[in-house]
Amino acid sequence: MATKLDKKIVGYKVVNKDNIEAIKPEEQSVEKMHENVERPEVLVGSTYKIKTPQSEHALYITINDMILNQGTEHEERRPYEIFINSKNMEHFQWVLALTRVISAVFRKGGDATFLVEELKAVFDPKGGYFKKGGVFMPSLVAEIGCAIESHMKHIGMIKSVALTGHHKQFLAEKRAEFEAMHGETNGDAFPEKAVLCNKCSTKAMVLMDGCMTCLNCGESKCG
Repeated sequence: MATKLDKKIVGYKVVNKDNIEAIKPEEQSVEKMHENVERPEVLVGSTYKIKTPQSEHALYITINDMILNQGTEHEERRPYEIFINSKNMEHFQWVLALTRVISAVFRKGGDATFLVEELKAVFDPKGGYFKKGGVFMPSLVAEIGCAIESHMKHIGMIKSVALTGHHKQFLAEKRAEFEAMHGETNGDAFPEKAVLCNKCSTKAMVLMDGCMTCLNCGESKCG
């Protein structure tokens, strides 16, 4: 019997008598991100502001998402495209190229979370910079990667690892102990004498009882 196809063929699978029963009807109808998905008229998105000490102008990163299987139990948001805008034209050429490549990876489908680690691993040969709160950024590209990571956590592609109650209590005790010895710190800021923690890239590592301990993530040279 002939069947008329109203949509483009984006993939196929050979089905025989042995595996036809293994394919569930709902699996056939679940839509996944792929490069031939038609872009809808309206996309849901978020914009992230990046302000570095290396430029007087901020960068605005906008990531637009496509909602797949809307209204069903399989509903999910997946990034579809990314745009980066700034008054600073110094980086225009490579920023435009980067956004086009990242957008192409998003639309290709599959697990795009690897982009985060790849971008965060880029180091500027001229040296990085510290963000507010003492977090070290090795490059502007790495901060773009952090913005993408924040967005992926927001839409559920990357699961956030929260500190346990015991861990938070341990950090609070260590901070109180340090302040009792060296004086109170300014609000949520870490001590001025703190150095960079290699685990969380935050300037929050202090010497306590002969051991370097991070007041941000709890990393300790003494284990």
